[in-house]
Amino acid sequence: MAAATPSTTPHSLLLQKTPQNHAFLKPNSTTLTLTNQTPARPFSISCSATLPIQDRPSLQTQPQDRIFNFAAGPATLPENVLLKAQSDLYNWHGSGMSVMEMSHRGKDFRSIIEKAEADLRALLNIPENYAVLFLQGGATTQFAAVPLNLCQHDDTVNYLVTGSWGDRAFKEAQKYCKPKVIWSGKSEKYVRVPSFDGLEQSPNAKYLHICANETIYGVEFKDYPVPSNPNGVLVADMSSNFCSTRVDVTKFGLIYAGAQKNVGPSGVCIVIVRKDLIGNAQEVTPVMLDYKIHAENNSLYNTPPCFGIYMCGLVFEDLLKQGGLEEVEKKNKKKAGILYNAIDESKGFYRCPVEKPGRSLMNVPFTLEKSELEADFLKEAAKEKMVELKGHRSVGGMRASIYNAMPLDGVERLVAFMKDFQARHA
Repeated sequence: MAAATPSTTPHSLLLQKTPQNHAFLKPNSTTLTLTNQTPARPFSISCSATLPIQDRPSLQTQPQDRIFNFAAGPATLPENVLLKAQSDLYNWHGSGMSVMEMSHRGKDFRSIIEKAEADLRALLNIPENYAVLFLQGGATTQFAAVPLNLCQHDDTVNYLVTGSWGDRAFKEAQKYCKPKVIWSGKSEKYVRVPSFDGLEQSPNAKYLHICANETIYGVEFKDYPVPSNPNGVLVADMSSNFCSTRVDVTKFGLIYAGAQKNVGPSGVCIVIVRKDLIGNAQEVTPVMLDYKIHAENNSLYNTPPCFGIYMCGLVFEDLLKQGGLEEVEKKNKKKAGILYNAIDESKGFYRCPVEKPGRSLMNVPFTLEKSELEADFLKEAAKEKMVELKGHRSVGGMRASIYNAMPLDGVERLVAFMKDFQARHA
């Protein structure tokens, strides 16, 4: 398929579709005349900014192509979602105001958050006996909120650690309960998910915690362990693979996820928690970490991240229009397969350290046989409009994050570049 020109690609539509009827986007003069739609006397506002308006770049005409952003988070968002948000930014659905200006207790925003929850429930088939909370503080805040809400200070809980985020969650839990690491891949540099058969779980553990997808190391659970305690529950940090594949929510007591990788911008954390687990928080639990407070107030106890929730809602709607998570999962498997095949077939020029059964569909780490070429690889990729391919500072190498919104074309472009780079440097 021939490459589209910048003037016709979806990458360029973001700027082509800028609203044309706003006076502040017409840089013809330092004096703006604004007129109401109903008959009224015009009035003027004089602008005394240091930089004359006519010297500022116009949003209508400024040329700018979209790039392929392989960042681990905040990450690329669906272009049609961005365009929808752009068209609604100034005046949402004729309300006369932006979502960013709405009262979170008004009927307009309530309709936004209620639809976002309904669409998420449809996507993941979330039963009614689970609460959906839209919170702040990112997934890292949940490292404390989970033990504070699900156990008491002397209770034992288990952690299965397959990467840095699981390790951080365990360390935070030490402040609030008696956590025990029942398996860690640290000595192997986090390259696999363990067999569940040999796990020695604590018989009275209140919960078993996992990180479903380790963003830094690219290790992902394809199946999930079952707590040995019949009264215990499985807890999962799904920040980097949330809504990327089908999940049986009923296998979990609690799921939490930062939105900024797959379903929205930074600033929103989503918690899905079984309702019978709510209401038993430790006495020292801050009010903003108490699930009961947020559930009783429908995530509106205080001002939530309104615009972020709105964006999540647009993403949920988009995922449903794609055919739901079954179709999304197919697309993600195809993209990941293309990239992993290119790595495995490079005769050692590129190498993925993760064992194949635990390879992530979302985050693909790889190294170059000649590490001295890494800087050139990144520089040349950036020239080809592919950015944020540098691995996490703690592990080095490369990492391509290919979340839901990364188009197939982006992965194919990266693979073509990798092959060309190898041909020139092998």
